[in-house]
Amino acid sequence: MKKKVLLGMSGGVDSSVSAILLQEQGYDVIGCTMRLWEPDNAEESSCCGSQAIYDAKRVCDKLGIPHYTINCKCEFKEKVVDNFVQEYKEARTPNPCVECNRYLKFGAFYQKAKELGCDYIATGHYARIEFSDRYQQYVLKKSKEEKKDQTYFLYTISKEILEHIVFPLQDYTNKEDTRKIAEENKLEVAHKKDSQEICFIPNDNYQEFLKKYGQYKEKKGNIVLKNGKILGEHQGLIYYTIGQRKGLGISYQEPLYVLQLDKEKNEVIVGTEKELYAKELQVKDVNWMIEIAETSIKCRAKVRYRAKEAECVVYPKEEKTKVVFTEPQRAITPGQSVVFYDENGIVLGGGKII
Repeated sequence: MKKKVLLGMSGGVDSSVSAILLQEQGYDVIGCTMRLWEPDNAEESSCCGSQAIYDAKRVCDKLGIPHYTINCKCEFKEKVVDNFVQEYKEARTPNPCVECNRYLKFGAFYQKAKELGCDYIATGHYARIEFSDRYQQYVLKKSKEEKKDQTYFLYTISKEILEHIVFPLQDYTNKEDTRKIAEENKLEVAHKKDSQEICFIPNDNYQEFLKKYGQYKEKKGNIVLKNGKILGEHQGLIYYTIGQRKGLGISYQEPLYVLQLDKEKNEVIVGTEKELYAKELQVKDVNWMIEIAETSIKCRAKVRYRAKEAECVVYPKEEKTKVVFTEPQRAITPGQSVVFYDENGIVLGGGKII
């Protein structure tokens, strides 16, 4: 009897090709699109609006598999969008994809799969699931191609459901190979553009979104050095990010970068590039994907999606999990995630930077 899998379909090429690969691997495939958000402009590239549902359904019809739509707008608004707004109001820089994976794509979606009697869920992510003899459990592992790896966004998955997840693209490293499969199967989405970075924000203009949707009120304040010396005026904290150099509108004898956003004083604190580096950070909301018994763990970690992994020691048993890097890391940003890996690319866990 065929194993049944519920495939998350965004209407894009990755999830569409995943449907083909799952069929070839002998699964009984059900396509499912989560209705998460309706963009203001129906033409906007979005992984969660009406166009996504339409494209996914066309692919399912062509492949002869059933397609469902589930309405998760309320949960998406509460867990992802409202959280995004609140984090910016607290002068932190959130990563909404992490929250979406936590609560929707590997939360509510998994519950729907169980309701439908499915053995597995699948998505078009570039990552691997395999059984580890070392840890004696199923683990999440980096993609074979570093540039395509998406495990940084997936560390919030509960370790209990790893054995019920399939990533059909786990052996693919080139997007052109994926598109070629779509072409060979005459899928109309073969050359569809990749979805924008934040699916619910038109044109990636998050400042306008925060003002319109989140009723964020711009409040000007001072741009200062760490010693408190005023160098200029900022237009509102949401216009600045840790590590930013351009667009500060100030002059100084050497290049300055944003070091910190002080919500209480409504100040943008700037300094030299050397001051951007730090060796320690604290983490909250840690999700361990491997059973951790030690009081300290030597591993590798990355403090943002595009950052390189760096050697560190994690202290998971302290009141607030502490991470100490061997070498200083650039632009550690509150609200972003730090993700821990072992030497073989297995995800140990991760959490939010405080």
